[in-house]
Amino acid sequence: MPFVKLVTAIIKPFKLDDVREALTPLGVQGLTVTEVKGFGRQKGQTEIYRGAEYHVSFLPKLKIEIAVADSVVEDVIEAIMTAARTGKIGDGKIMVSNLDQLIRIRTGETGEGAL
Repeated sequence: MPFVKLVTAIIKPFKLDDVREALTPLGVQGLTVTEVKGFGRQKGQTEIYRGAEYHVSFLPKLKIEIAVADSVVEDVIEAIMTAARTGKIGDGKIMVSNLDQLIRIRTGETGEGAL
């Protein structure tokens, strides 16, 4: 089976449209977006609610998951990095995993054919 990768990116929510627009010219035909919360070096933030200050440990982020052919994975990574980067702490992470199997439920196609 040809190699297929799962690219997972954690990004700031307001960068979603930029990332999607950067991926379209690469032939990315679908992605999954999940609202998540997390923290890393950002360590959360302090907010004021009804006059009281409190610390928010987990910040809202988006998790994007994209199954792509091995031949375009580097282009996908570069597009996400460029589109999601603000230059400030908390821009996120990109993780790449091997997919052992990929199957399109409707047709039964597997591997790159299921993309």
